[in-house]
Parts: sequence; structure tokens; C-alpha cells
Amino acid sequence: MGWLEVFVFLLGLVGGSFLNVVAWRIPRRESLVKPGSHCPECGHPLGSLELIPVAGFLWLRGRCRHCGARIPPRYPLLELATATLFLLLFWKFGPTGTALFYACLVLVLLATTCTDLMVRLIPNRILLAGLAAGLALLAVFRPESWLDAGIGLLVGGGLSLLAAEISRGGLGYGDVKLSGVIGFFLGWPNELAALFLAVLSGAAVGLGLVLAGVKTRKDYIPFGPFLALGALIGLFWGQALIHWYLSLVTG
Repeated sequence: MGWLEVFVFLLGLVGGSFLNVVAWRIPRRESLVKPGSHCPECGHPLGSLELIPVAGFLWLRGRCRHCGARIPPRYPLLELATATLFLLLFWKFGPTGTALFYACLVLVLLATTCTDLMVRLIPNRILLAGLAAGLALLAVFRPESWLDAGIGLLVGGGLSLLAAEISRGGLGYGDVKLSGVIGFFLGWPNELAALFLAVLSGAAVGLGLVLAGVKTRKDYIPFGPFLALGALIGLFWGQALIHWYLSLVTG
């Protein structure tokens, strides 16, 4: 791994650390700036060593050194996930504006996955911030993709809205808006692949949980994480999957 890959990985760790703040504070309508990072149990401010991504968690052995409260493992896991995906983007697209554009999508997907799992909410502030950043990056680095992005947004949001109306609450409107944002970033027709994979994975996991007795058919299962999974697969392998499917259909 070269120095540039190391830099990208470290940048991803820092991005993941920031996402932990976003996922915790935005659903609670708290400022991202004040107060500074602190233990959510005792409120004690965190020192510089405690704030180092992953290493701080390991140094603390997963507990606050002031009150002993357990630190959820999602903190280092989110940091590692962000760093890994940043590195994959770098390997696929290189040091380009396209990589930055899709890094914005990755941040949105990871943040909304966390909030949907923790508080069953996909905050508008995260989606709007991601869409605004995506618009700026699209204008600078990918101006030829405006049509694809617009069609993807309409298709993703439109199909999900139709599903939400038909299911009568089975699909939330936060999922609808997230689908639209995913469509904007992935464009047409990768958005269709992402939606199909999200539905397929969601149905498989939901059925497995019901059969295992963990959930009942009436229990709520967040769909945001499956949209994120479908989007990530569509981002990295969407075109290959579409070509494979078309080859099967056309013989």
C-alpha cells in the first residue's frame, strides 16, 4: 500500500469519526460543533488520545476512562467501514473528482444506516447536506452527468414513493427520500440495480429473522440499511450486474 492509499484510509477514519458525531447528534437536533466530543453517559470531555479513530477505542478498552461506561462497538466499526470504502473508491476511480463525488454518497449511506438502526429515522438534514454537496461536485467534476443524475433521482424517488403508497406505511418516506438521493448519485440505470438488490436483500433478511423467531411479520425492520447495501453494490458492480442480466435475457 502506497502513501496515497494510507492517506485515503486515514482520511476515511477521520470521516467515520465525524459520522459518529453526525449519527448521534443530528437525530437529537444537537449542534455538531458545541459542546465538544464527550462521553454521552457522564458528559466528561474527551481528550486528544481518546479521539483518535479506532486507536482511541482500543486504548480505552471499549470503556469511558472517567465513568467506566461501555463504548458501543459501532464507533470503531463505522470508522473502519468508512476508511475501507474510501480506499475501494480510490482503487476504482483513482484520485479524481468522481471518487470525491461517490465519497459523498458513501458518507450519506453510512450516516443514514446508523440513524435508521439506532432511532428509526433518516434525517432530512443528512440527505439535504449530501444532495447539496453532490450537486456542487457534479457541477465541477461531472457536468456531463446531469441528465443521468436527474433521471436517477426521479426514478429512485418515484418508484419508492409508489411502493410507499401501495404498502400503506410498509415503506417510510425517509426511505423514499433516501432512494431519490441514491438515484441522483448513481444515475440511470444503476439506480434500478440498487433498488432491486435492496428489496432482495431486505426480503431475504426479513424472512430469515421471521423463520428464526427473532421477528414477527408485524415487527418493524429498518429498510435504510438495505437501501445503503444495494447502493454500494450498485456503485461498485452495478454496470457488471446489468450487463450480466442483459446477457441472460438476450441469450
